[in-house]
Amino acid sequence: MKYAGLATQFLLAIGIAVYAGLKLDEWLKLKTPLAVWILPLLIITGMIIKIVKDTAPKK
Repeated sequence: MKYAGLATQFLLAIGIAVYAGLKLDEWLKLKTPLAVWILPLLIITGMIIKIVKDTAPKK
């Protein structure tokens, strides 16, 4: 239960990033789904860094 909120936040952030990427690609009229790949990748990278910092042993 300790990390249930973190998992929910992770999934919600990825979902929002994919939706925003779809809308951005549509708005920019890109044939290649560039934003759909880049935005979730940035979110995943940021969330992994946050998880590592939050779960690291405190000094």
